Amino acid sequence: MLLAFALTFVVILITQQFVAKYYKKPEAPPVKNESVQQPVANPTPAAVAPSPSGRPSPASPGKTTKTPAITKEAGSESETVIENDLYRITFTNKGAQVKSWILKKYQDDHGKPLELVHPIAAPQYGYALSFYTYDEGLRKKLNEALYLVAGSSPGAEEIQSPESLHFEFSDGDTTVVKEFSFQPHTYEIDVETSVTEKGSAVAAYPAWPAGFGDETVSASYAAARIDYERADKVERVPYKKVNGGSTISGPFYWAGTVDQYFAAVFLPDDPNSTTLVTLHNMVDIPKNLDKPDPNEHERVSVLGAAVGNPAGSTRERLFVGPKALNVLASVHPSDHAGGGAAPNRNLEGLVDFGFFSFVAKPLFLWLRWTYQHVVPNYGWAILILTVVINTALLPLRISQMKSGMRMQKIQPQVQAINNKYKQFKLTDPRQADKNREIQDLYKREGINPLGGCFPTLLQLPFLWAFYTMLGVAIELRHAPWLWLHDLSGPDPYHLINILFVVSMFMMQRITPQGGMDPAQQKMMMVMMPIMLGAFTWNLSAGLGIYWAASNLYGILQQLGFNRTSFGQEMRAMMLKRAQKKGK
Repeated sequence: MLLAFALTFVVILITQQFVAKYYKKPEAPPVKNESVQQPVANPTPAAVAPSPSGRPSPASPGKTTKTPAITKEAGSESETVIENDLYRITFTNKGAQVKSWILKKYQDDHGKPLELVHPIAAPQYGYALSFYTYDEGLRKKLNEALYLVAGSSPGAEEIQSPESLHFEFSDGDTTVVKEFSFQPHTYEIDVETSVTEKGSAVAAYPAWPAGFGDETVSASYAAARIDYERADKVERVPYKKVNGGSTISGPFYWAGTVDQYFAAVFLPDDPNSTTLVTLHNMVDIPKNLDKPDPNEHERVSVLGAAVGNPAGSTRERLFVGPKALNVLASVHPSDHAGGGAAPNRNLEGLVDFGFFSFVAKPLFLWLRWTYQHVVPNYGWAILILTVVINTALLPLRISQMKSGMRMQKIQPQVQAINNKYKQFKLTDPRQADKNREIQDLYKREGINPLGGCFPTLLQLPFLWAFYTMLGVAIELRHAPWLWLHDLSGPDPYHLINILFVVSMFMMQRITPQGGMDPAQQKMMMVMMPIMLGAFTWNLSAGLGIYWAASNLYGILQQLGFNRTSFGQEMRAMMLKRAQKKGK
């Protein structure tokens, strides 16, 4: 295992040299001087610049009349609400952006429908579907202008659930069009935008700039990433490596920002003509959410992403929703210009099952199947999986028990060999003779010194896979079990952690520890459970259920094995040896 970790570390160091080539310093891409046709609009009296007298200025005799600039701007801010069975989105015509994006099937920590627009970061760094441009002044203009909404009246009137929204703005020099389309029963919306200045296209990218509303504590902010897929490979950039304003060139099948359970991902119609800009800002959040104190806060990172076509107008879809496999499997990105869907590609790559994904993903699918078809509670489903997994590993565990007892049987001979060579230093060549004698003893007794370690090592992938799977499975978010209200979070009373420590201590006490000094054995019997208990104190309750239940199942297995003829023979021999030492 040490060799594996060392090789992994070397590989990481080497690959870091190649990762850097995908990142560039922020710089505006070249803008083509192509003439983009202005939207046709009939000038109204309000759109023509009036003379001081309030009447249009007549043309001077003998001079060509200059066509006045056409402006399109609303007189006041208004809101438009889009609602279906999955979400409720509140658009504002100020910036033609989203002030609220509520997922109706999910709840926050207070039991209210989940708001995904960050309440602290969004007012500072931009609301959902605002524009990102390399020119900060233009960016401010685009995101603060009052757009005209097609089909609406001035004022704060709401339009309930139209199939599309069309925003327009023009001040004579800058012309902007934003259009959004909506379909029922899906977390996707269609986005089409264009920005021109004096007839030339401007690189302006739709953005999700400021994290998610479910991020409440520092650990949830630390789970944020920038994810994207290209060339059949999913890239995941953790928050510590995200540089604000960095440009990553496509092609991208999809790209966006994610946290532990939710994602805002853009799926461009033309993956080959797409650019991703990563956004990274800092906000202050209260340390105590229940009793916020302005003098007690901590600084955390919020991530965002802007995705669009640097050469002109942008056409793409935006997925804003849960990282649930059944939902992500139904979302297919485009594979070529024109928006042709790729049926063999979806967004399942947003769920990161980690290094042991080949174990973790089947475990999750099995867990979900158990929940859907056996018992409709994830806590009991975890217990069922724990029993089945430990039963399947029973032959290996029996082999481990036998190996441990045989090691205890020959402990006096091993100790005698160690005493024979204890006067020699570790660097002395005669230490090799000691190792050879011990190996010969193992061979005569038919003992594999790794027999007790291998079953434990085999269980580590399952333990780590459970840890990873329970950390990314949104199905366990706010899932109840007995006194627990959220299996994805820690046990508020730490009863499972205490049960884990006690069961670990009992397991250590009844399990033979071959080849270990008695003083060390006593110390490990106490220190190991305490150390592991401290490590798991704030881990998810679902993982605690699996680990504690595995210990209890192991105790029953060990007690049963101790009652077999082989177990009774070994324990009688060890008792006799202990009585002899007492004399």
